[in-house]
Amino acid sequence: MAEKKAKARIKINKLLEEAGWRFFNNQAGKANILLENNVKITTEKLNEFGEDFEKTENGFIDFLLLDEQGFPFIVLEAKAEDKNPLFGKEQARRYAVSQNCRFIILSNGNIHYFWDLERGNPHIISRFPSPETVKGYSTFKPDKEKLINETVNKDYIVLTQKPDYFNDPSYKNEATRKNYIELNKLRFLRKYQMRAVHAIQNAVKQGKDRFLFEMATGTGKTLVSAAVIKLFLRTGNARRVLFLVDRLELEDQAYKAFVAYLKNDYKTVIYKESPDDWRKAEIVVSTVQTFLAKNRYKRLFAPDDFDLVISDEAHRSIGGNSRAVFEYFIGYKLGLTETPKDYLKHIDVSELGENDPRQLERRLLLDTYKTFGCENGEPTFRYSLVDVVKDGFLVNPVVVDARTEITTQLLSDQGYSVITQNDDGEEVEETFIQKDFEKTFFSESTNKAFCRAFLDNAYRDPISGEIGKTIVFCVSQNHAAKITQILNEMAHQMFPGKYKSDFAIQVTSRIADAQQFTINFTNNRLSGTGNFNPSYKTSKTRVCVTVGMMTTGYDCPDILNLCLMRPIFSPTDFIQIKGRGTRKYNFAIDIIDPQMKSQIGEKQKENFKMFDFFANCEYFEEKFNYDEVLKLPKPGSGESTASEVREPSGIDSYESSRSDQITKLEHSVIGPDGMKIDRMYFEKFEKTIIEHPLLKEQAQAGKWDELMAYLEEHILNKPEEYFTLEKLRSSIQIDRRVSMREIIEKIFGMIPYFKTKNELLDEEFDKFDSRYLPKEEYFTYAKTVFKAYILDAEFRAIIDDKNFALLNVSPYGEAFKKLPPKLRDAIPEYIKDFVPLNKFIA
Repeated sequence: MAEKKAKARIKINKLLEEAGWRFFNNQAGKANILLENNVKITTEKLNEFGEDFEKTENGFIDFLLLDEQGFPFIVLEAKAEDKNPLFGKEQARRYAVSQNCRFIILSNGNIHYFWDLERGNPHIISRFPSPETVKGYSTFKPDKEKLINETVNKDYIVLTQKPDYFNDPSYKNEATRKNYIELNKLRFLRKYQMRAVHAIQNAVKQGKDRFLFEMATGTGKTLVSAAVIKLFLRTGNARRVLFLVDRLELEDQAYKAFVAYLKNDYKTVIYKESPDDWRKAEIVVSTVQTFLAKNRYKRLFAPDDFDLVISDEAHRSIGGNSRAVFEYFIGYKLGLTETPKDYLKHIDVSELGENDPRQLERRLLLDTYKTFGCENGEPTFRYSLVDVVKDGFLVNPVVVDARTEITTQLLSDQGYSVITQNDDGEEVEETFIQKDFEKTFFSESTNKAFCRAFLDNAYRDPISGEIGKTIVFCVSQNHAAKITQILNEMAHQMFPGKYKSDFAIQVTSRIADAQQFTINFTNNRLSGTGNFNPSYKTSKTRVCVTVGMMTTGYDCPDILNLCLMRPIFSPTDFIQIKGRGTRKYNFAIDIIDPQMKSQIGEKQKENFKMFDFFANCEYFEEKFNYDEVLKLPKPGSGESTASEVREPSGIDSYESSRSDQITKLEHSVIGPDGMKIDRMYFEKFEKTIIEHPLLKEQAQAGKWDELMAYLEEHILNKPEEYFTLEKLRSSIQIDRRVSMREIIEKIFGMIPYFKTKNELLDEEFDKFDSRYLPKEEYFTYAKTVFKAYILDAEFRAIIDDKNFALLNVSPYGEAFKKLPPKLRDAIPEYIKDFVPLNKFIA
């Protein structure tokens, strides 16, 4: 117990220093951390007669953080690593009240919570807040009662646009009202959308300041967001709102929607288009990447600049660097998603916290429910696809289960077997399964069969009769290129002279203007419009062929066909892809000839076809284990999990043909994890260290000099194993010289993994940047010079010797010259004082 608490204290000390808090006076300012501060707290006791009275007791605050004037500011309650930080919640509250502190941090060294006593519940954080960040919190004092009591009816958004709409007698006629609504594109809140807004009001009433909407694609999350934004702005609970997305097309969609819904009362801007006057707007829309670039979110914004932050596709916005943006701003937080990530499902939190606190920390940080204050696994509001289809607002697919002879074998338990020859000329059997398709197993005839089945059975556009708008999902960018070519060749045969190779267009990241293609496809102007009927404004291009660009959040309601030309194993991916087709649509609104429009009337979308060429529906219906514990993504790997990582095949590639002959055979290249023999060497050393009680005790106590001396004398270079630092570095296979201390820290779980050279450089520069915050125009130059000074000995010598004439021949000279004098001096001084160069220099 004492060991685990000591280990937690070591980590907490480091986290405080990294956040800018000071144990000692230094050039940045006076010390602002008090340890084991003795305070008197008032507690309520019950005497033998049943009467309450107050009693004063002594207590010790683990860490008391001070503000700029030296007054108590934050109480930090530390628990041992195997204890839930929330166990100290009530004790910390009493300490905070006794010291007149509004803020509390609860931590066990791995898992941390921040708690604003005036606003809501403790919420999990990935790093400790800086003094400046918490100072911003103090200025925000929301008016909860006004928000709770605000009346939100179905016309809440309509009244924002046309205040006199319901009072004008000319609109009593139902036909006139309907025409007016369509002409002005007015949107009334549906009952479930009103329930969503009311759910936030109820959550605020319960003391919450984080909310999660779990809503199916097509249920109007943006319209609900507009109502929520109006609720917060109108009641004075927000002065400015940030709406974060993770893709450009979603940024454009959100901006247009908020302008349409709220333009009469509130100004909306896209940040990158209005970087100088965003403060004049009440609603700021941005991609998270824009805010992350050059650490813009903390360089150009204060923590209290946004009182409400809404995160679209929230299951993706809380991982990695994106979370830093999300946590930086202090306002209310609302997450929107159809597919939340439940990383705590079937997890015994107490057991995992004791056995592997690092893994528990990562699960808590990635868990969508936990992040948005829904600890019980229930969102603030849920409206599932089942509910919305039953209510008649969305449509379900018609599944077309289409399998070729080859895919049937690929999907079978036995797989698809071929006979080939090994290096000795011997015939051997090689087996492929569905995961190998268009990765190691290729079949031109199979791809043609997919395209022919789609074209012969696709839903047609109800107005023009041409192939309905379609999205095809492929295995890879190369696969997408093949499918695009095949579809255009077949379309030329079916519709001679009509398309000229723009029937299908590849929309992947390697294609120039791909993002704009997705927008044009939604707006019915990709490659032009009205190819079959000039009075009907529909996209000339009928098919977008993609891999992953048009999955999450892409809004194109007149989609009639989806083609799954790849196997899918992630339920999140499957739900998101299926959601691209579920929106209802009246195709007649795209008719620009009024006479034709009146003759045709409404042409409503009743369903859509989902062509399933790899039995994906069957897999999720019959085989997928919905009770499985989610596997954590590897550090730096984004959202993909271990369950989605494909095992390497025994050969490099196989092209299926009538003779079933191999066309290409290559050996597999060893990946970054190295060979097994390399990993085994490190594991053997790890076992030796873990089983040594003295080393563990010294590491936890921070006695590194004694530990290193013991290693040198008793373990390294001994005849039994000949463990050496160089051999250990070789087995780790990383792009820098890892120190022995880092190796020991990794073994004892003090660091989660070995960071690459670039990760460490970015981390060190981020600390420098947080302190100096150079203007954005200098950011790139400062980062270049900072890294060069650490890595390049010649450049470092030029700067240290002030031999600036040599800058003309240095690749980093121009960057150095463009820095202001203050930064030129600050960078080398900071590195000498705070950056351990031995981590980078051989």
